[in-house]
Amino acid sequence: MDVPIIELAARVKEIKASPTLAVDAKAKALKAEGADVLNFSVGEPDFDTPPHVCEAGKAAIDEGFTRYTPVPGILPLREAVCHRLATDHGWSYQPDQIQVSCGGKHGLYNMAQALFGPGDEVLVPAPYWVSYPPIIQLAGATPVIVPLDEGSDFDLDPAVLQRYASPRTRGIILNSPSNPTGSVLSAGALEAVGKMALERGWVVVSDDIYDTIVYGDDQLPHILEVDPRLSEQTLILNGVSKSFAMTGWRIGYTAGPKHIIAAMNKIQSQSTSNPSSVAQRAALAALTGPQDFPRQMRDAFVPRLNFIMEALTAINGVSCVRPRGSFYVFPNLSAYFGRKTKDGRLIGDSVALADYLLEEALLATVPGAAFGADQFIRFSFATSMETLEEGMKRLADALAGLQ
Repeated sequence: MDVPIIELAARVKEIKASPTLAVDAKAKALKAEGADVLNFSVGEPDFDTPPHVCEAGKAAIDEGFTRYTPVPGILPLREAVCHRLATDHGWSYQPDQIQVSCGGKHGLYNMAQALFGPGDEVLVPAPYWVSYPPIIQLAGATPVIVPLDEGSDFDLDPAVLQRYASPRTRGIILNSPSNPTGSVLSAGALEAVGKMALERGWVVVSDDIYDTIVYGDDQLPHILEVDPRLSEQTLILNGVSKSFAMTGWRIGYTAGPKHIIAAMNKIQSQSTSNPSSVAQRAALAALTGPQDFPRQMRDAFVPRLNFIMEALTAINGVSCVRPRGSFYVFPNLSAYFGRKTKDGRLIGDSVALADYLLEEALLATVPGAAFGADQFIRFSFATSMETLEEGMKRLADALAGLQ
């Protein structure tokens, strides 16, 4: 008897699995087979979660704090988020304006489901984080990709933004510092975004997940500081994943207008119910305890950033915008497109080049095509200096081996 093939929903056919997680999985599989893979693809700090945060999680288990919590998260954690936003930025939020979610990505998903639908367009500056377009598509809306120029350090050009906006535009997603480029949006660009958002009623989604990993002494411009009038149409998304090395704990949070957060809570109540109770207690310890860990981690990244920038720009034909935040570099390697491997395979794009680097040099990277910028390859420098030194040597040798 023929077994019927169950048809998948159309929405699933329109999206792809996360390419960054796919590369990471492939690299780990090769490593498990004994290959000496150097993994530059993973988007997480190479630090352990601070001991006091881990102890808070253990204490939650020992105390039996293992049951359901309120859908938007426990009140002390939401109050701690409000305190951090007030202390760090001077922004005033109440607990009913905060949703705690199962990671920052989950917060973005809840936001899109609550705000966007068929016929809506959402502006997404590119290079973008890989999950922005699929999350918008899963809501039935259309991501509109706004290209950023390497020559202007990936800043947002108001004239270009104007060309991509339309009467169907419902919002824009900002990510500063950026994944994958590490670039920061200028105050001038944010002023232009703010003006358009106010005039046209857009929602502004500000993904601030890397806001504690900023290099240099300049203050990071933010849309709400550039134009505070946007507070009633802006959503702030953040979490503890990057700032406290808690990627696996899966705790993110969103701050925004009360009615939008309430709508997001409806969606969360019918999907995950609530984030992990144990992880919430750990996140509470992170946000209310000593705040020196993010600075220590950032300071440790500085020599790594200096090294990888010097190594990359020493390679013939490679250019790279210096990151002002995050722990990624995004070099332009398109000078090597059109060349061939020793066995005659053509390197036609970033996907082919990333595959070649993994197979030839055992370097796991993420192709720029995953971020809407095919000329580039993303490297994470959240790894040891020893790994960086060996990795950059392998990269130079592999590129020199192309004919």
